[in-house]
This record gives sequence, C-alpha cells and structure tokens, in this order.
Amino acid sequence: MAGRVASPCVGLCSTTVGDRVCRGCQRIDDEIRDWPALSGDEREQRMAELDALRVDVAGRHLSVVDADALEAQLVRHRIRFRAEQPPLSRAVELLRVGRDRIRDLSRYGLAPLKPLEPLDAATLHARLAADLLAAAEARREARASHS
Repeated sequence: MAGRVASPCVGLCSTTVGDRVCRGCQRIDDEIRDWPALSGDEREQRMAELDALRVDVAGRHLSVVDADALEAQLVRHRIRFRAEQPPLSRAVELLRVGRDRIRDLSRYGLAPLKPLEPLDAATLHARLAADLLAAAEARREARASHS
C-alpha cells in the first residue's frame, strides 16, 4: 500500500466562493471534501490525474528545456513540489507563484512554444489558469456523467 500522499492544495481554494472546481489545485469540490478519507493509493491516483491535466494544458503553451534549472529555481524560491511530479506540472506551480517576478523564462528552464510571440510570465500564467480551469471543468463533467 502507498504511504501518505500530501494534499495538492495550494492555499487558493475557490470552491469556498462557489466554484465546483478549485482554481488553485484543479480538484473537484467532492475530491477536496473527500480527500482525508481517500486511501494512499486513491490519493496517488488523483495526484497523477491532476499532474496529467497540468502537463497536457501546460504542454500547449511551453516546454521544459532544462528540468534541473526549473528544479533549482523551485528550491531557490521555496516553491513546494513532489519528487515524482512531472516538470511541466512543476512549471505550473512556478508560474502561479512567480508570475509577477519572472522576467526571463529561460533562466527557469522554460521556453514558450511560440517563441516569436512575446509572452511574459504573467500573461502565460493567465492563459494557463484559464485553460486549466476549462480542462478541470471538463474533467468534472466527465466524472459526473460516469457516476
């Protein structure tokens, strides 16, 4: 059996204001409510689903060209991440926290997929956040239709 899995909560829960999907961690409201009762294996499965969602969405906008530089910056700025967390999922966390301070994405091991389009970190984060919310809503609807 898997050990205890930390919560994906990032302290920005928008379900408290009526959202069905949290804008911070992309969990569905019932996943947040039921998290303490989930087994370690169930938590790992949910974390993997959330990572896959973030990788899919972030991968539409940027690539990780240097995972070591990304990790070094996460450590430097004390941004929490998990050892098994994919680099693109880590990049979502970096942009969420540092979007107003990052001036050069390459210093963080990141590159926009459309390099000719000037894109600052705050704009990139806004696009990611909107796309993540839409993808998480689609995930919620898919889960509801299977229930």
